[in-house]
Amino acid sequence: MKKSVFLFILFTAAFSLYAQRMPTVGILPFEATGDGVSAADAAEATRLVIAEFSQSETLTILPASQAESGEYLIRGQISRNISRQSTAQNSPIVLSATIQQASSGRTLNTAREQGASLGAISMFSFCVQLADYIPFTNHLLGRWQSTINMVDGPVSCILEFRSDRTVQAEKYETWEHNGTNSLKYQAIGTGTYTFGGFHLRRSVTVEGRRIVTDAALGLNLPLEDALPNYNNINVRGLRVVFDDTKRNFELVNGGLPCGDNFSGSSVYPSEKVFYTKFTRIQ
Repeated sequence: MKKSVFLFILFTAAFSLYAQRMPTVGILPFEATGDGVSAADAAEATRLVIAEFSQSETLTILPASQAESGEYLIRGQISRNISRQSTAQNSPIVLSATIQQASSGRTLNTAREQGASLGAISMFSFCVQLADYIPFTNHLLGRWQSTINMVDGPVSCILEFRSDRTVQAEKYETWEHNGTNSLKYQAIGTGTYTFGGFHLRRSVTVEGRRIVTDAALGLNLPLEDALPNYNNINVRGLRVVFDDTKRNFELVNGGLPCGDNFSGSSVYPSEKVFYTKFTRIQ
């Protein structure tokens, strides 16, 4: 009994510690500026931004009465982009905002989107711009390996993701199979990557299944000694799912391209080959 109570207390303490580490964000009421927008428009803009941020599983969005006490503060405006040829009523809606670190008063980032109406503006894109500089744990840092077992031997890559947002391809094998001929080149390279999304976890549909993903990955990786189709790996919007240990991750809506199969399903199930499953090796 004592052991069960101890474990419960330990679990509760760990959970509480995690909850305390979640950054708090205060979203202040948006302001209506200029002609063609009203206080009601500003209130609706505020509601939509709060609703978008509230989907986060790693941020605490404070209620309106406590918004000023957030570690990060969002202040925004709604206006219209009025030109000489247009009137206020038929001009595009413009949504803009800044996010500040409350302790220092430093502006971390700004966001701006416009559309024919407030409903036509991508709130997801707008909020990602604002949240991009809120610190979150980058579980991608370190060296990772992916291996694909082919009929003629494995194809693998080793990537190191660094804190300065550069990526080193220690090995990036590219592969081609055509009839009875098989080619495999071992490339190397250095590039850059983008990684974000823990502040806005999203679900995607993959083969009819809804999967909650942890982050989004983009990669721009020039390669030396790769097969011609793979001299530069440039991908965006790959959704990442980590396991509970954070020692394995999978790219669920695509992958890093590495090969071509011209020989049918007896060699490989699909025509294109991608690295999708990675294991931490350091």
